[in-house]
Amino acid sequence: MKRIAARFKPFAPRTPEISLHERPQLKLEGIVKQALDTARTRLMFSAGLFILAFLAIGARLVDVTMLRQGVEPRIATSEQSGPLRMDRADITDRNGVLLATNLETASLYANPRQIAKPAEAAHQIAGVLPDLSADELTAHLSAHRTFVWVKRSLTPKQEYEINRLGIPGLYFQREERRIYPQGALVSHVVGFSDIDNKGLAGIEESFDKRLREDSTPLRLSLDIRVQHILHEELSQAMHDYAATGAVGVVSDVRTGEVTAMVSLPDFDPNDPGNDPDDARFNRATLGVYEMGSTFKIFTTAMALESKVATLDDTYDASNPIHVARFTINDYHPQSRWLSVPEIFIYSSNIGAAKMALDVGSERQQAYLRRLGLLEPAHIQLPEVGTPQMPSPWRDLSTMTVGYGHGLSVSPLQLASAVSTVMDNGVAHDPTLLPVSPDERPQGHRVLSDSTSDALRRLMRLNVVDGTGKKAEEAGYLVGGKTGTAEKSSNGSYNRKALLSSFVAAFPMDEPRYVVLVMFDEPKASAETAGFATGGWTAAPVAGRVIARMAPIVGVSPIDEDAPEVQAQMAVDSGARGRRLASY
Repeated sequence: MKRIAARFKPFAPRTPEISLHERPQLKLEGIVKQALDTARTRLMFSAGLFILAFLAIGARLVDVTMLRQGVEPRIATSEQSGPLRMDRADITDRNGVLLATNLETASLYANPRQIAKPAEAAHQIAGVLPDLSADELTAHLSAHRTFVWVKRSLTPKQEYEINRLGIPGLYFQREERRIYPQGALVSHVVGFSDIDNKGLAGIEESFDKRLREDSTPLRLSLDIRVQHILHEELSQAMHDYAATGAVGVVSDVRTGEVTAMVSLPDFDPNDPGNDPDDARFNRATLGVYEMGSTFKIFTTAMALESKVATLDDTYDASNPIHVARFTINDYHPQSRWLSVPEIFIYSSNIGAAKMALDVGSERQQAYLRRLGLLEPAHIQLPEVGTPQMPSPWRDLSTMTVGYGHGLSVSPLQLASAVSTVMDNGVAHDPTLLPVSPDERPQGHRVLSDSTSDALRRLMRLNVVDGTGKKAEEAGYLVGGKTGTAEKSSNGSYNRKALLSSFVAAFPMDEPRYVVLVMFDEPKASAETAGFATGGWTAAPVAGRVIARMAPIVGVSPIDEDAPEVQAQMAVDSGARGRRLASY
């Protein structure tokens, strides 16, 4: 069997034998091949790394130069509010004109630990930014901190000059600065914000949250065209009369929208700290004043509404009224019995005081409250004054309030209350936000249509034949009432310090706008015939404002002599009955 197995043993090919001199050569070829494979692998890996690096650098260059517009990373923070959030919605007038917007600026900050020579750096920086103190800057740059503000909101030129200094450790933070293109023109309404874009006054403060969270522009009821007219006329007259201050309000009778509001002196909201505190005081809403004879509008209205008097009744204005140590006089005494229309056009304090007594203290206060004159105005501003009223409210108070003394209100409140009288006795809260024509507010009724109609005719009569003659502007059917009040000081009145005002409405056949003008301590001159009263100072200014704004707001002139207009405005001032009044 062994022989058979050996005979059938499987065949195995023979490996060719390699000679001893060929073996080293083959080994060398293997080593070279292995080295080449390793080098090729490393080369491909290195090439891949270079490609990835160039792709990353390229992407970063695109991001910096095209997507981010070359701005530096936002690493600066406000110590008070944490990370800076600068975006803030625009504010516009009713027609879309910009009143407040944002401008991108560069702010300079430093890392003191990276500044080798603080004193030298401080002097170089102060050379570019001269409003900075080199000594104070040296102290800041020497601090053991990693962040200090140097200056916020640099101009492009200042940014360029700082860059040219080449000081290591100085950096720029891209921010948005709040700017006000109209400057002082709307300063008291729009207000201003601080360096971190937080609203500090006016609409900026009232709507701070809304302006931060909603990028949609905030539209106001102001018409910048009317605002400009009012501001220009007040500024010129304030200069001419050497007055210490002036106020103007234009409001829509039908909606309560404030179309224009000016308080002088004013300030630049782009740099509010550069003006005195008095300039930042909003006299139109925060100031409260005794508005003088303009209050006779309300006294007459409440007397007619409560039916204690009619236009046919008369009151004895022959002699002054003596109450205790007080005496009530007329500025231009007629020294006779006066009808209700005559009390209005001659602005009789004696007649108004007796009429107020007939109304009574309780009813007087009730009407004044419903007219919005006994509580702060409801307006979208934080600067709102609180009326100052008599306490206790005695009969003497009733008489003096009847002709505008003893009760102090803001000019805005007066304009709003007059709008109520003009708009068929329906009251609307004043507003700085536009009202949709399709959603006219309903308001609440204070007076009847007939009382409103009577006061329209009386106010027109006052411009035609009374103390408001200088407000007349042909074609616009202007009506109004003068007011002159002596300013109180230390419990007494100063005869030489007057608050002179005029409140007008137009056109009186269907009133659309109320215009209030007031001057603080105007001085008499030859131009005013030696008077500083409302009829000589405020009335002509109101007339000029009306003439200039009427075409802009779409009020066309009419023929005032037309029979239908004459009939609508007619007032019979003849007396048919006499009243001794309650006094």
